[in-house]
Amino acid sequence: MTIGIWILGDQLSVNQAALKQVADDRAQASVILIESLQHVQVRPYHRQKLVLVWSAMRHFAAELQQAGWDVTYVAQAEEFQSPLHAWICDKGITELRLMEPHDRPFAHLLTTLTLPCPLILIPNNHFLWSIDEFHAWAKPRKRLLMEDFYREARRRSGILMADDQPVGDRWNFDQENRKPPKGKLNPPKPLWFTPDDMTQQVISQVKALTFPLYGQVEPFGWAVTRQQALQVLDHFLQTRLDGFGPYQDAMVTGEETMWHSLISPYLNLGLLQPLEVVEAVEAAFVTHKLSLNSVEGFIRQVMGWREYMWGLYRYLGDDYPQRNWFQHTQPLPEFFWDASQTDMNCLHQTLKQTERTGYAHHIQRLMVLSNFALIAGLSPQAVENWFHAAFIDAYDWVMQTNVLGMGLFADGGMLASKPYAASANYIGKMSDYCRNCTYDAKARTGSNPCPFNFFYWDFLDRHRTQLKSQGRINLILGNLDKMPAEELQAIRQQATDWRDRH
Repeated sequence: MTIGIWILGDQLSVNQAALKQVADDRAQASVILIESLQHVQVRPYHRQKLVLVWSAMRHFAAELQQAGWDVTYVAQAEEFQSPLHAWICDKGITELRLMEPHDRPFAHLLTTLTLPCPLILIPNNHFLWSIDEFHAWAKPRKRLLMEDFYREARRRSGILMADDQPVGDRWNFDQENRKPPKGKLNPPKPLWFTPDDMTQQVISQVKALTFPLYGQVEPFGWAVTRQQALQVLDHFLQTRLDGFGPYQDAMVTGEETMWHSLISPYLNLGLLQPLEVVEAVEAAFVTHKLSLNSVEGFIRQVMGWREYMWGLYRYLGDDYPQRNWFQHTQPLPEFFWDASQTDMNCLHQTLKQTERTGYAHHIQRLMVLSNFALIAGLSPQAVENWFHAAFIDAYDWVMQTNVLGMGLFADGGMLASKPYAASANYIGKMSDYCRNCTYDAKARTGSNPCPFNFFYWDFLDRHRTQLKSQGRINLILGNLDKMPAEELQAIRQQATDWRDRH
């Protein structure tokens, strides 16, 4: 029997489940990786995302070949089925194994394939929690709170634990990790790489594609191998981790990465594994006596939030992607695809950065992009589709819950305790964007008010009845009730006029 192993572009680990099963008998196995042009035309992906995935796949295939695996690599195929069928027949494959895909759409695609041998799905091992383990945790609970999940994850793993208690006698150091960017900050420079010949070839091929894509393809500096990804992780531990916590929510013009790790693309490709990352962070904390608030804040993102998003994605129903609790239908403004079309500085800075790099950190995504989309009433599905297309670390399992649930409250509070809606006051506090903006960040009516302000109050007004059920927002609704009728009417009119123009 010849076993075939099909490796997807986000499963690039020698320890992934399907490869691991036959690692000791690789002479009886054959491996295939396929680039599908049809697959990358589902949405106008960021050009650097295509370069990253295809270059990482090609480098991984070369590493497998050097390690003695029989590897077939199919570049620029039209779709998956034809090269799979030809390879199965050519190699005499009697059983095709595939590690369970992360994303629902790909799982559905598998059901449409007609292949000459059985396709066997192997349980996914790229997360700390298996699907069954998360379901067992979630099923008896009325509220699936991330904090509860995170504490259970810490207890299970022993990470940052001492005698069944959290190190530092607290689970959460958020209060120390929300400093506004006052004074001159000097974040360390990120680690970027010069593209090698293989990556340069991919860049040229992406430049030659004729279907719609997004963003700039160069300069490209992302890691494309596990060795490079480990260098990025080590660079974070050595130069960025200790300062990560205090300013992790801050936004500064010209400082695109701050103290963030920049490893999410590599975790989501399989080049890094979550357990090795959190263990390395804990080891650095002990060895170098780093700030606990920074270390705990980062571990919570990987061991808590990332695993929680993955678990919820697989736990929630198939109708989740269509949720739209506020019934928002406003189309996506063109400036999301072209940052030059907006003169709102916070949006312009974040969107221009995304065009250039495929990256924006979590507060830029949540409190600038998602916040604006929420209060302006943009279609959740259109916004999620843009996020999925635009960001270099985006996948269906990442974006469904993060954007629809956390960012847009489209699920009505299944995972967020309140809508993350805010006026320009938040952006003014946590960034320097408002200083150089053409709009008045203090005004909500008049000749030049910031759209974040009139949209925020218009959002509260339009959804007053629904929002009353969210206890944490009732105090703000009380302020809305005190607003003079003529001011509220002016706010409504400005919101309407903006939507009509866009």
